[in-house]
Amino acid sequence: MEYSHTILATFLKRPNRFLAVCMVNGRETLCHIKNTGRCQELLIPGATVILEHAKHPGRKTDFSLIAVYKESMLVNLDSQAPNQAAYEWILESGFFPGLSRLKREVTHGTSRFDLYAEYGDEKAFLEVKGCTLEKDGTALFPDAPTQRGVRHLMELEECVKEGFQAFLLMIIQMKPVKEFCPNRQTHPQFADALIHASSHGVHLLAFDCRVTPNSMTIDCPVPIHLC
Repeated sequence: MEYSHTILATFLKRPNRFLAVCMVNGRETLCHIKNTGRCQELLIPGATVILEHAKHPGRKTDFSLIAVYKESMLVNLDSQAPNQAAYEWILESGFFPGLSRLKREVTHGTSRFDLYAEYGDEKAFLEVKGCTLEKDGTALFPDAPTQRGVRHLMELEECVKEGFQAFLLMIIQMKPVKEFCPNRQTHPQFADALIHASSHGVHLLAFDCRVTPNSMTIDCPVPIHLC
């Protein structure tokens, strides 16, 4: 996926979950943050960030914060990017042999899934999660407790019981990383739910991404350790 009209800026502070104050061309500028997660290890005063100019009618800010440099590593922070990148990757990679249908935001029963695919004789539901937390080469999810994430895993298990294929696709919004692990310290219930889902037919996948100031593309598979 690609962005248009991106610029470098300096992060100053985060007044709330949705807004950042950045130095843009020598002026303090209020920017929308396209990620409501904590991002405490990333959004620190003085960090170099990437902003997308996105002036639309009704918007209160002219820029959206989409990425940040963590030393030499560029981390995409756009919470909408993983779904778009996954959609493009499935269409282009041939991951599902004989893919005949791919839809976004599909409701099944009382659940709503990020993606639905038909390939060969199979039908599959996919949930996509973006991962921006990295420690010592290990990508971790979540960075804050997520009951919604636990519910999604339970819903994927139900799909398996109904005869569907089910996938959790973890998109690590950076590279390089050496492995992915559930963040048990932050949310042990999610870690347990991930192990349970894996042992009950839900396919777990993790991929890192090539991130540039104006794009994010899914790249290489990453080993998953259910610690």
